[in-house]
Amino acid sequence: MLSYILRRLAYTLPILLGVSLVCFSFIHLAPGDPISAVLPENASAAVMAQIKAAYGFDKPLPIQYLIWLRHVLSGDFGTSIMTQRPVVREVLPAAGNTALLAVAGIGLSFIVGIGLGLLAGFSDRRLTDRSVTGFAVFGISVPHYWLGMVMVVIFAVTLHALPATGIGPDGTNLVRFGVEDFKHLLLPAVTLALIPAGIIARSVRATVIEVRRQDFVQTLKGKGLKRRRIFLHVVKNAAPPVLAIMGLQFAQLLGGSILVETVFAWPGTGFLLNAAITTRDLPLLQGTVIVLAFFFVITNLLVDVMQSLIDPRVRRI
Repeated sequence: MLSYILRRLAYTLPILLGVSLVCFSFIHLAPGDPISAVLPENASAAVMAQIKAAYGFDKPLPIQYLIWLRHVLSGDFGTSIMTQRPVVREVLPAAGNTALLAVAGIGLSFIVGIGLGLLAGFSDRRLTDRSVTGFAVFGISVPHYWLGMVMVVIFAVTLHALPATGIGPDGTNLVRFGVEDFKHLLLPAVTLALIPAGIIARSVRATVIEVRRQDFVQTLKGKGLKRRRIFLHVVKNAAPPVLAIMGLQFAQLLGGSILVETVFAWPGTGFLLNAAITTRDLPLLQGTVIVLAFFFVITNLLVDVMQSLIDPRVRRI
């Protein structure tokens, strides 16, 4: 088991290095000049050259990448061009807010998706199966931003039951886990949970149906095993592929949703990415993307380890 974990850890290092290279290259290939966005139109060429030298934009791109990577490995993500604050101080609170939203959203989607998927998988193509399939297709098809705006109109504007924006009642970014904080979390969490709930429900249904058709299940039925025991055997054999899908969905939610966080003005990484893209703040954009990529890779690593604990055959891959 230890050798498998170490091997997976070794695989993550080149992946993270490749992600950093792609992130740096694509951001710098985008059109526009980040320095021009913060300087007045009448700024002299000398002032612009001085600012570029201060941020290292006057060096060739390979040199810029190596300098940036060295700073990142030491925990220094640079300074935001717009706020003049260290990027770490901007990204870490936003990542915490996104993690809170992601945990709430993925927890809700896990409960709904797994429950409905198991219900449909054991319903033998009855009305329940068709209803769950219809819900899953609806959840996958509905755009996040449209559902968020509809929920704001219904629950915030019309019914005045829930707040439309923000993370807390006092307008700050601090969460105190009270009733008012829960109200602010509810709408974006439900909006964010709909698509992964549909994906998980369809995946669980398909995997359970496939496992139920295997010979060993028929053998268990022929031996007269109780339905509860058969159910546990089916769920155990269906768990590894479903766990992989759930891990990917959690990693995507942990990466944040720009549209959902923008609609609800949730101060997470998605909202921060939107602001960085709009203002062309390259240090902030690079720092946010590399932190999200790190979370994504680590989540996949944890999913691989959990899969190997459930199914030892995975360790042979």
